[in-house]
Amino acid sequence: MTFCASGPVRKSAVECIYCTGTLVRKPVSYTVSRRGYHLIVDAVPAWVCDQCEEALFDEEAVRAIQDMLAEIDRRVESLSPSPVLA
Repeated sequence: MTFCASGPVRKSAVECIYCTGTLVRKPVSYTVSRRGYHLIVDAVPAWVCDQCEEALFDEEAVRAIQDMLAEIDRRVESLSPSPVLA
């Protein structure tokens, strides 16, 4: 199963859901800005449209990214200063 912003897409689909271009397998960079940090992960495997360059990620890659973000969120929260009580 492959995922994009609009939801799951069957892996057997070779046509882009946005422009009908052809999907090709290649590594892409995944970039996110959230909760006080910016993260760039290079060489994430994806299906990329040869026309519009929309990247679709396999379920395994999505799960790995989500797990990574959850761990970073926990660590960033532990760095936040505790409120000072007067």
